Amino acid sequence: MTTDSRPPARLVGLLPGALLDAWAVVMPTDCSGCGAADRALCEPCRAALTPNPVATTREDLSIWSALEYGGVTSRVLGAFKDGGRTDAAGPLAAALRAAIGAALIDRPEARPGSVVLATVPSSRLAWRLRGFHPVDLLVRRAGFTPTRLLAARRTAADQVGLGRQARIDNRRDSLRATRPLDGWSILLVDDIVTTGSTLLEARRAIQAAGGQVAGLATVAHTPRHHPDSSRSRQTA
Repeated sequence: MTTDSRPPARLVGLLPGALLDAWAVVMPTDCSGCGAADRALCEPCRAALTPNPVATTREDLSIWSALEYGGVTSRVLGAFKDGGRTDAAGPLAAALRAAIGAALIDRPEARPGSVVLATVPSSRLAWRLRGFHPVDLLVRRAGFTPTRLLAARRTAADQVGLGRQARIDNRRDSLRATRPLDGWSILLVDDIVTTGSTLLEARRAIQAAGGQVAGLATVAHTPRHHPDSSRSRQTA
């Protein structure tokens, strides 16, 4: 029988580096990106998470994403979301900050202060299992304030293994706005975009409430499904 040697998820982000080093000696852990012995992310994996914002299209959506989903990115995001590895929040938040910045630059009218950042809500089951909302945590670590404007209208099935149209059908009418949004300009934020079905449904719900989607940003994108990723913006 094996036991999890990591500090509790909520504790990791609170411990100073020296205490984490001491924890690593007493209770060894590993890098969530490659599995190397380390107290958190190793330097090569941190470097692999250096943001390079790219604009991709899904239907008529233009979405800015900072990382390509796969390899280190997919492992770190998975460990962060479902393994309690909140020690990865810093690099992932930096990537999201770059994607949000690119989305704002892409739409000159959508400046900080003139738009509201809204995140796609986690399912009730995901919340119960994780105990936190991953995207909201990253938005805050990126220096922004997430606003809860969307809620589940019904429970959608797990998207894993579904094709493009099946994902769209699965998500259709699954979200609703929590308030009237007339006159609101909104930047939608999520963790990963694959077919875009979730963001399409989020936009529909916002528009149905009278709001306008001024831009879209995600931490990562899956270009293997959409090879038309053509615009990029290098970050310093």
